[in-house]
Amino acid sequence: MTTQQPQREQTQRVSIGVDVGGTKIATGVLRGEELHDRHVQPTPETGWPAVLDAIASQIQLLQAQHPDAVAVGVGVPGPLTADRMGVKFAPNIYGFTDVPLVAGLRERLGQTVVLENDAKAAALAEAGLGAARGTSSSVYITVSTGIGSGIVIGGRIWRGHNGVAGEFGHVTVLPGGPVSGAGLDGALEAVASGTAIARDASYALNREVSTAEAFALAQTGNPQARRVVEQAMKHIGVAIADIQKLLDPEVFVIGGGVAAVGDYFFENVNKAAQEYGSAFAPVEIRRAQLAGDAGVIGAALSAHEG
Repeated sequence: MTTQQPQREQTQRVSIGVDVGGTKIATGVLRGEELHDRHVQPTPETGWPAVLDAIASQIQLLQAQHPDAVAVGVGVPGPLTADRMGVKFAPNIYGFTDVPLVAGLRERLGQTVVLENDAKAAALAEAGLGAARGTSSSVYITVSTGIGSGIVIGGRIWRGHNGVAGEFGHVTVLPGGPVSGAGLDGALEAVASGTAIARDASYALNREVSTAEAFALAQTGNPQARRVVEQAMKHIGVAIADIQKLLDPEVFVIGGGVAAVGDYFFENVNKAAQEYGSAFAPVEIRRAQLAGDAGVIGAALSAHEG
């Protein structure tokens, strides 16, 4: 007698993920470990009600195609309110300040969604399905226009007592240094993000220089550009070593546009991390695997984390 096995489809978790950015809104359905029907549309530039309208419209379309996708997670850049019901501000999205996102989407959809910071969502994605898969603890860092991060312990985001755990970009590394968007002098984001690298390279070379050009010049031997980018990479590596000594995670995962430079970036960051951390414990740094899908996948996973 043969026992009929339950279909895999019945055991899969299905959810919709929404990754809201300054220029685009990406959505998709995560069915088990597979991302389906990924869609990208421009982010409206007429204020937050229009952004919520666009999000709701896409969610409704996906739910019509996937009726079992009842759980929805939304990832947004910027700090969230303590209860994770709203967004305090998202500096790269026009008019996105004090946004009651969960209430606004409930009004439009008739259902509650789970709200998450975009970097924390990507951290969840890399821990569950990406570079940190199979580890017990990880710290994800995205180095791009700004610097964001998320801490994952036992498959869940670690938020801390006040919900601010993981603000890696805002740790102070150079007191008295450049002022960050959060108003802090010498924060890591103010000295080592893509924006900071472009700013410092432009000053050093006395002309406008992009982050990509600064790295290209550094790798071809330009002394000013090399000093700028290698200082930035050292700051990141030293900060990672400090986090290792504080939290001792199993692995660090780095993604984002600046990290996409590749070997040159990872070799320099790893060198500094090992130099400042290995007397206590070796530091393992991995490259992010999910690239542009991390935000959508992480938002979809966060829908089940609640």
